[in-house]
Amino acid sequence: MKDLVSIITPSYNSAEFIEETIQSVLNQTYEHWEWLITDDLSRDQTVEILRKYNDPRIKLQVLEQNGGAGNARNKSLERAQGRYIAFLDSDDYWYPEYLQTMTAYMKENGAELVYCNYSRCDEHTMQPILKDFLADKIVTFSNLLKTCRLAPVSTVYDTKRVGKFFFPVKSKREDHVMWLNLLKEIPEGYPVQKTMAKYRMRENSVSRNKKNIIKDQYLVYKDFMGFSTVTSLYYTANWALNGFLKYSKIFN
Repeated sequence: MKDLVSIITPSYNSAEFIEETIQSVLNQTYEHWEWLITDDLSRDQTVEILRKYNDPRIKLQVLEQNGGAGNARNKSLERAQGRYIAFLDSDDYWYPEYLQTMTAYMKENGAELVYCNYSRCDEHTMQPILKDFLADKIVTFSNLLKTCRLAPVSTVYDTKRVGKFFFPVKSKREDHVMWLNLLKEIPEGYPVQKTMAKYRMRENSVSRNKKNIIKDQYLVYKDFMGFSTVTSLYYTANWALNGFLKYSKIFN
C-alpha cells in the first residue's frame, strides 16, 4: 500500500480562489492522501465552499479565534497521520502529477525532503508574471540562511525519521524558521527539476512586502537561530539582496 500523504492547509478569506485549489488536490494521480484544512475564522464564504465537498479525505477544522497562518498550520499538523507532509495554501495550485512525482522521487533516491519548480502567477488570471522559480540546488541549513528556496506549495518532507516540525506562532517569517529547524535534522533537501505547482502572487501578501519584513527576518536569525547581532545583520542583508533578485522583473 502507498504511504499516506498529509496535506496541510491554512485557509482565511479564500473564497475567490479556493475552488481551484480544491480541484487541484482532487485531480492528483496519487490518491492516498488526507487533506487537513484549518480555517482561521474566515469572514467570507470559504468554509461554506469547503463544506460542499463530500470527500472523507478532506478534514476541515474551523477555529474559534483567528491566530494566523502558522497557528492554523500547526493545528493541521497536530491531526496529521501521514508519513509525508505536503503544504498547500488555500490560494495555490498543484498539477495532477505533483504528489506522485514527489513521493516517487523520495522513495527512489532515499530523500527526506524535496522541492520542485513552481510558476509565479498573477493572483486573478493565474498566468505567469515572472520566470518559474527553479529548484536547481541541493538545499542545506547553511545556504537556506541566505535565501529561502523552499516554498510551502512546492516542498514535501518525510516524517519517518525526524517526525513532524511545527511553525513558530510569534514570527511573520514562520515558514523560514520551520525550514531552518527542519534542515538542522535533515542534512539536505533535493531538487525535482520540473514545474508542478503554481504560486499565486497576492498584492497584499506579507512575503511580497520586503521592506516591512526586514525586521522580522532579522529576528529569524537573532531570536530563533540565536545568532549574534553582527551575524544576524549579515544574513539579513544577504536575504534582502536575494529577495530582490528573486522577485525583481529586471532579473526575471
